[in-house]
Amino acid sequence: MRTIIHPKVTLVGAGPGDPELITLKGILALNTADVVLYDALIDPVLLKHAPKSALKIFVGKRVGKHHTPQEDTNQLCVELAKKHGHVVRLKGGDPFVFGRGGEEIDYIETFGIATAVVPGITSAVAVPANAGIPVTKRGVSESFWVITGTTSTRELSRDVALAAQSTATVVILMGTKKLSEIAQTFCKKGKENLPIAIIQSGTTREEKVTAGFIHDIEQKAEEDQVEAPAIIIIGEVVRESLRLAEVYREFVKMEIR
Repeated sequence: MRTIIHPKVTLVGAGPGDPELITLKGILALNTADVVLYDALIDPVLLKHAPKSALKIFVGKRVGKHHTPQEDTNQLCVELAKKHGHVVRLKGGDPFVFGRGGEEIDYIETFGIATAVVPGITSAVAVPANAGIPVTKRGVSESFWVITGTTSTRELSRDVALAAQSTATVVILMGTKKLSEIAQTFCKKGKENLPIAIIQSGTTREEKVTAGFIHDIEQKAEEDQVEAPAIIIIGEVVRESLRLAEVYREFVKMEIR
């Protein structure tokens, strides 16, 4: 068995879903991989960028269906790097935006293994953009929040209530199971007529967009059978999407009547 002199783990952000949205640097890292550990949201076509001889191991997890616990994945990174050399940890979006990339790096480096990070295009801005929604726009929104919908204690983040007080665009990841709580939070702040969109499987062929207002989004989400993975965008910028223009034109007509 060969001796690995310089084991290494590279965290690569694969982008929001469309395999063409991975960066060139991410592809170059895959080109030199001895092992690829990939998540559930990774398009399998990306694995073709790794050498045929490289091991490809699925370590993904879906909502309520954890395939490989995070601790086991951390250990795999270390063990496989020592055994095979270069491990590419391929993660959806950006590894440092609710991707637990920082935790993985901290763990791996305690074993003296070299690490590198290739940032990915985060779904927090790419998915809205793909649907024609700018998270900021002059005269409409000066800033945006990116918040996890579900914390480590399985509760809605308290930052949602803080964000609801502002005029900023609010982007919520992993929040579909908390949609009712999110809507209630904004209603309490008098924002029941604020535009909202839910984008399921953003940037992929299966992308589905549900749009409306805080006061009716739960009903629409139920009618459209919205499921994870999905991103929630709240704010006046949602009206800026040409794809969603009809939704809001109909609302204006109803108000006039």
